[in-house]
Amino acid sequence: MKESRGFITILTGLYSFQDCIHFLAAIRKFHHEPIIVLIDQVPPILYPFLKAFKNVILKPAPKHENPVMSSRLAKVSLYAASEFDRTIFLDSDICLLTDINDVFDSLDEFDLLLTEDVQPDISKATNLLRGSQQDNLEKVLPILQSSGLQLQENDIQYNSGLIAFRKTEETKKLFSEFQRYFDIITEHQDKLLLRDQGAFATAIATVKPKMKVLPPTYNFLSKWKDAYKIDQEIKVLHCTYPYRPQYAKNITRSLYTKIFDKLAQLFLPDQVTNPWRQK
Repeated sequence: MKESRGFITILTGLYSFQDCIHFLAAIRKFHHEPIIVLIDQVPPILYPFLKAFKNVILKPAPKHENPVMSSRLAKVSLYAASEFDRTIFLDSDICLLTDINDVFDSLDEFDLLLTEDVQPDISKATNLLRGSQQDNLEKVLPILQSSGLQLQENDIQYNSGLIAFRKTEETKKLFSEFQRYFDIITEHQDKLLLRDQGAFATAIATVKPKMKVLPPTYNFLSKWKDAYKIDQEIKVLHCTYPYRPQYAKNITRSLYTKIFDKLAQLFLPDQVTNPWRQK
């Protein structure tokens, strides 16, 4: 029996709705596999805009009044939410620039594929902490460790915008640990920002899955483009709103997306002014 494979993304709240439309358009330009959208705080009247793309499956994301928290909880639950033997999770502000069949194929050999963060050194990961990045620079590891995240100086922060995984007992254990460490983050909101990458790094350091680290061309954050030194074709562009280059807009441009973008100006909130981003 042929193994099943598909994509998952997360859409919690209206602020990312327009991104998600363009995400689906980009996937459908290069892939026919089913796409699961874990969705919350989106009025059902808007579902047909998502279902206009073929083979899109809408499943409820964990409910929370804060759509950012709902999104984080959805990411932690990806293993349980996936209906596939091989899954590629992508943040909904990602735009494919080509097909990524090679990522699916690599799951023959590995249980997990992902990319390092722009700042991979966990001891410098000030993005995980509350307060001034400059003031926190020397305190990152002590604060993470004192909160209960079992990290060492040589551990790596991975960018959780792309997570490809195969359904195995080891991967199941990885996501179970991910959940456990994310619970620690939610219990230490006085010191830690509501981000999942510290928990994800700790789960990987704990379980040590059979994994492959992909080059940044598979998760290229346009906002931080000056931080990269690459000489290969970018395959996966992480747009990090509002940094969406023109060539990404060209990938997803169609009559449908042009009409939708006009309508979006009338009924969707502006992502730049999203108050939940400050929480």
